[in-house]
Amino acid sequence: MECRDRYFMMAVLSFAGDELHFEAVDRTGVYPITMQYAAKCGYSVSVLSQLGRVELRASYFSCHTDNKVNVRSEITCSSGTQKDNWNTLKPAHSSTTSDWQVMFQKAEEALPPMNLSEAQKRGHVFDLTDGRLVFRTPYGQPDSFSTTVNGVPVEVVHATLFSRQSWVVLMVDLVAACSMHEGSYDDSGYMVWDTPEALYPGPNMRVNIGLNGDLMEQLVAEERGLAVEKLNNTIQISIPYNAEGGYRKSFVTGGLYEYYIFNLYLEQILVDEDHVETRLRFHRTLATPLLPCPVFTENRTVIEERVFTVYLGDVPEDVELTAVQMNGYECALPFTNTSTHTISKVVQPNNTHGYTLKVPFDDPVVIHKFSKEHAVVHHQLSINYTLTVQPENEPYYHLTSVMALTDVSPPTFDAVCSESGIRFRLDHSPFDYMWDICIGSDPLTSELAAQHGYIMSNDSRSLLLEDLTLRGFLGTFEILVRDHETSEVQSSSVKTCPFTMTEFIVCSTDGKMTVVADLSLVVQSGGIPARTNLVDKNCRPKEVDGTRAFFSFPLNSCGSVVKLSKEYVTYKNEIFFTKKLHAVKNQSDPSIDTDRVTIQCTYPLAGLHRLFSKYRFESDTAGVGRIIHSMQSTEGLQSPTIKPIAAVKTTPATRRPVRMQSAFHPPARYIKVSKFQYLPTSMRKMENL
Repeated sequence: MECRDRYFMMAVLSFAGDELHFEAVDRTGVYPITMQYAAKCGYSVSVLSQLGRVELRASYFSCHTDNKVNVRSEITCSSGTQKDNWNTLKPAHSSTTSDWQVMFQKAEEALPPMNLSEAQKRGHVFDLTDGRLVFRTPYGQPDSFSTTVNGVPVEVVHATLFSRQSWVVLMVDLVAACSMHEGSYDDSGYMVWDTPEALYPGPNMRVNIGLNGDLMEQLVAEERGLAVEKLNNTIQISIPYNAEGGYRKSFVTGGLYEYYIFNLYLEQILVDEDHVETRLRFHRTLATPLLPCPVFTENRTVIEERVFTVYLGDVPEDVELTAVQMNGYECALPFTNTSTHTISKVVQPNNTHGYTLKVPFDDPVVIHKFSKEHAVVHHQLSINYTLTVQPENEPYYHLTSVMALTDVSPPTFDAVCSESGIRFRLDHSPFDYMWDICIGSDPLTSELAAQHGYIMSNDSRSLLLEDLTLRGFLGTFEILVRDHETSEVQSSSVKTCPFTMTEFIVCSTDGKMTVVADLSLVVQSGGIPARTNLVDKNCRPKEVDGTRAFFSFPLNSCGSVVKLSKEYVTYKNEIFFTKKLHAVKNQSDPSIDTDRVTIQCTYPLAGLHRLFSKYRFESDTAGVGRIIHSMQSTEGLQSPTIKPIAAVKTTPATRRPVRMQSAFHPPARYIKVSKFQYLPTSMRKMENL
C-alpha cells in the first residue's frame, strides 16, 4: 500500500481464475467495495490481468476516510468505470439532503429537476457535509453526454443543485468534462494522450504530470523523458515506451511480442481572476498495442578455435531460456558437467539479457559435410532455442543455423624420441576415413602391425635407418598418409632419433651388412678390437672403441660365403680376434688361441630381384641378421635383429645339398637407395600416445 497524491493505492498479485474482492472497514462496520459502491464512495479498481495484478485506489475524500480539507474546487477524471467529481465550494448550510434538488443539462437541453434520492437511484451520488459538497457519477450515465473538442472525445456531465432557504435560493453549478482519449502509439516509440486545453478556460494554467501517482512539475517530467506540448488548443502528453514507472510485459501469439502499460497521472491547475484554483486531475491507464519483440542471434565463431560461438541477445527480463535443441538433439538446461557444449547467461544494462552457446566443431551433435572439390568441410549446427515467458510459462521458439568452413588437410603426427623407440601421436578427426595410413605402399592393419611387432593405436609408421656408426645410429620413422581413393601420398610425418646399442646387425635391402659387435669377452681375454678382421683380413673395422668394432661392407665382399636353400639365401662372414700380437702373422700356429664371431644375413628368395647375378642386389625386404660368438652356446646368441614381414628361420635344404661358393666381386656396383623398415626388437615398439 502506498500513499499517492490525493489517493491511497493498494496493489495485489492476481492469478488466472482468482476473483478478488475489496472491503472498506471503519468504526461503523465492513463495506464490500462493489462496482456501484466504488462509484458512490470514491474508489477505483483496475484489473491488470496481463501483469497479474489488481490495483485499488481510494480517494482521500472517499467514504470511510477521515480527512480535513481546504475550500477549493477539485475535479478528478479517473480511469475505469466510474468518475469522481469533487466540488468543495463554499461551506454548505446545515440543510438536509432532502432540501436539495438537482437538474441535469445535456447539449443545451435542461432536464426536469429531481430530488437527490431520485438522482441516487439513477447512479448519482451527492454528499453534503459541513464545508464540503461532493458529486460522483459513473461514466456513461444517461444524464451525461459525449462530444468532441478539437478532435478529442470528451464526456461531460452538467448538474445544477439548488435549495430554497426561506426567501433565498442557493444554487451550485457543477460541470465535469473528462477527456476520453484512449491514447495512441507512434512509430517513434512514444505513447501519446490528448486532452483539450479549453475544457476549463482561465487566464492562467500550469500542468503537473507523472506516472503511478507521482506528480512532477512539467520541467522535471520533461527531464525524465516525458513531453508536454500544446497543439491547437490541445495538451498532448508523450510517454517514451521505456519511461521509468511503466510496466512491460512479454506476450506470445504466433511470435514474441511486448506491450507497455502506463498509469498516467495529469493535473491541470487553473487560476481565475479571484486567484481561486481549480484542479483537474486525470487518471488514465494507457497501453500500447502489441509490439514485435525480436530476439537476435549473432554468430561469433572464430574458425581457429574450432568452436561454434553463438550469442542469443535482446531476451526480455521476463523471458527465460529453458531448453536448446541442436540438430534435433534436445538438451535441457543446465547442461551436464560431462557435456562438451556450454551456455552462459549475459546480463545487459537495458533490462535485457542474452546467452552465449559454445559447441566444438567435433561435438557429436555437429553435422559435417565434405566437399572434395573445394577441399573443405562444412560444419553445420541448427539451433532451436526454447524461450519461456514468465510466469505464464508460455513457450516461444527461436530458430537459427550457423555454418563454418574449415580446410581439410591430411592428419599430422606428433613424434617424440624415447629410450625404446619413437612414439607418434595422432589426434583423431571425423575425416580420418578419407586417408589411408600406410607403411610404404601397404595400408596399416592390425594384422600387419602384429607382423611388424608394432604397438599401435590407429596410426601407422615406417622406419628409415641412416648414418650408422659405432656410436649408434639415427632411426627415422616415416608415416605416409595416402588418399583413400587414389593412393597418392598426401603427406608424411618424419621423426629422426639417435639410438645407442651395445651391438647390432643390419641387413639392408641393397645388399649391405652393417655390424657393431660387442667384444667385451675378448677384451677380458687380452683381445684388442682394433686388431680384428673379417675372413678377408684386409677388411678391418671402420671404427673401434675399447670393447666394440664397427664393420660395414657389401654382402658379396670380404670373403663372405653364400648358402642357398630352397627358400632362403644366407651370407656369412666372421670376425677374427687374436690374444697375442704374433697371432696376426701366424694364424696357423696351433698354440695361438683364436676366437671368432660369426655374422650372417638371411633373405627370403621370394623377395629378391637381383642376387648379385650381375652388378647389383635388390630385395623387397631386409634380411634377418645374427651375431654368433664362438665362446657362447648357439642358443640365445642372436643379437637384437630386424625381422622381416613374416617370421623367417634359416634352415638347410631337405631335398638337395647346400651349394657353397665364394662371393662374386664385380668391378663396379649400382646401389639402390631404399628404406630400412625394421629395427631390432627393442627398437621396434612404438606406441600411439
